[in-house]
Amino acid sequence: MGDLAVGARSGQDGPEEQRPVDPVRPAAEDAVPAESDSGAPGPLGADSGSSGTGSGDSGEDPAQDADEPGHRPRKQRSFWKELPLLIGIALVLALLIKTFLVQAFSIPSDSMQHTLEQGDRVLVDKLTPWFGSEPERGEVVVFHDPADWLAGEPTVEPNPVQRVLGWIGLMPSANEKDLIKRVIGVGGDTVECNGTGPLKVNGKALDEPYVYAGNTPCSVDDQGGQFKVTVPTGKIWVMGDHRQNSLDSRYHQEDKNNGFVPVGNVVGRAIVVAWPPTRWDTLPIPDTFDQNLSAAAPGALGLAGAVPLVLWRRRRAAGRTTAPVTVGNSGVPGSGTAG
Repeated sequence: MGDLAVGARSGQDGPEEQRPVDPVRPAAEDAVPAESDSGAPGPLGADSGSSGTGSGDSGEDPAQDADEPGHRPRKQRSFWKELPLLIGIALVLALLIKTFLVQAFSIPSDSMQHTLEQGDRVLVDKLTPWFGSEPERGEVVVFHDPADWLAGEPTVEPNPVQRVLGWIGLMPSANEKDLIKRVIGVGGDTVECNGTGPLKVNGKALDEPYVYAGNTPCSVDDQGGQFKVTVPTGKIWVMGDHRQNSLDSRYHQEDKNNGFVPVGNVVGRAIVVAWPPTRWDTLPIPDTFDQNLSAAAPGALGLAGAVPLVLWRRRRAAGRTTAPVTVGNSGVPGSGTAG
């Protein structure tokens, strides 16, 4: 009995190696048998993990313990059950992006050739206007129709799928009355065209390499191609890059806005051509708008002209001998200075 217990602990199949018997420690068969869950004594080693651990294991097979609820691995949810949730999250994110960040627009005409071709898809930055940023000269912007500029233009009727995708921003919206042009003048600017050009902003000529090949910067006609306008505050003056094929601000000077586009109508700036892949490109501000085109305010010009005059009169008065002042004396120095 003692040899069998020792052999079971050693895990060896062959004859056990001879070892000296410890006279103090009792043999394995003399050890106190472990109690089972029922309180009855059992053979040593029959209860897995009960020897010296005090864990209170039930003595069942470890494989059975792994099947218990506390040890069972969590079952993953089916992909088909998660798919509606993923679609819902994607739609919400797309709607938020379209509303506050970026929206896709389709180019329906040739008025911006060759910068933009008919059928191009552009991505428009809608975020910066939320922070009070206003359009700048040279930007290509998308804006809502300010005064029925698109009256009479054919509108494509989208199918239900296109309506949904357009509403969430996954494809250009087909029923929005929007236009895309280049900003030439902002509030306070004077924009003019004489003859075939060049186009001038605040008296400075623009070098316009983006104008459609074969076009002249200014159109020679009596319908609006020859003009000189001053842009009101809160408005912009826009023109297409295909100058002889663009019904822009020049040809709407008789509408309620006199051809100007309210800044509030601007959806955002077109920043990149996203489709087709062969047309991928950014839409930066041309270098010609980097020159100082700002218009000097009339008040500033008046002040700049008045200062030298005042200084000259002061010096002239200081060089004269001070004379006694009498009531009604029209010869008092400075009596004729402009207020």
